[in-house]
Amino acid sequence: MIQDIAPHTFDNTYRPERNALPGDIIIVFSGEEILMRLASCADDGLPDAHLPLFSELSALFSEDGAVPAKGQFLFRIDTLSCYGFWYEDLLAAMPAGSSFPDAYRLIRPRALRSDYHCERHLVYTAYTALHLMRWYGENRFCGSCGHRTFAAENERALDCPSCGRRIYPRIAPAVIVGITNGNEILLTRYANRYHSYHALVAGYNEIGETLEDTVRREVMEEVGLKVKNIRYYKSQPWAIAGDLLSGYFCDVDGDTTIRMDETELKEAVWVKREEVDGQPDDYSLTNEMMMLFKAGKEPPAASR
Repeated sequence: MIQDIAPHTFDNTYRPERNALPGDIIIVFSGEEILMRLASCADDGLPDAHLPLFSELSALFSEDGAVPAKGQFLFRIDTLSCYGFWYEDLLAAMPAGSSFPDAYRLIRPRALRSDYHCERHLVYTAYTALHLMRWYGENRFCGSCGHRTFAAENERALDCPSCGRRIYPRIAPAVIVGITNGNEILLTRYANRYHSYHALVAGYNEIGETLEDTVRREVMEEVGLKVKNIRYYKSQPWAIAGDLLSGYFCDVDGDTTIRMDETELKEAVWVKREEVDGQPDDYSLTNEMMMLFKAGKEPPAASR
């Protein structure tokens, strides 16, 4: 899955006192897009995409290595620290009429899975940075009193000096559901999505629900089925949507007729084990669960 970046390591220990070094990774955001340095195309025509280093970024502004904006420490990948910057802040500091060189492009992080060649640990870096920078951007002002917030010194949080509120990063719990019927699994395609791969029923946990209740509700809402024998498989951080995904397998209970919610899905079908095609990469928990079922290795229902 996307977080499986070994031998690289991810360390989210908060170190706001650190200053960027030349080899550290700089992640520049504009809304939901990220600045990447693109290199020459590979044999298949897809460009190589790289996250800029601090030395590259500073060279665009001055000869003494100064960057005219303060970056936000995010986390470390291996021994390198990663810092977040806002594209608009950097652009405003450039001389009038200047811009980033042509090799630097703003792209949507989702596109790194299909439209570019990018090392897995850097895709994971970009996704996780998006989660954090989105949170920083959405909480520049206190939601209680409207005062400007400031980064806490002792932990990853934002403080309001006016009302004393402390704001922590938000993680949305969600479920991925492998619904099985003997030798078949229910596969879906979501409507209006960037990718059109086969997927599984999924949805967000709501207030007052257990995750198992979320499984039951989402299955009923999306495909009109009742389920039983709900069993947990594995979890995955999915920072592109700010989620923590919990994967479950379950068995259809009774009628197998699919009643698809056409506002959410454009396809929902029962697929035989040997015909599961999966997704083109191994980044997602969804794909791992689909391939697990194809191999006949899904967790069995508990014996009675």
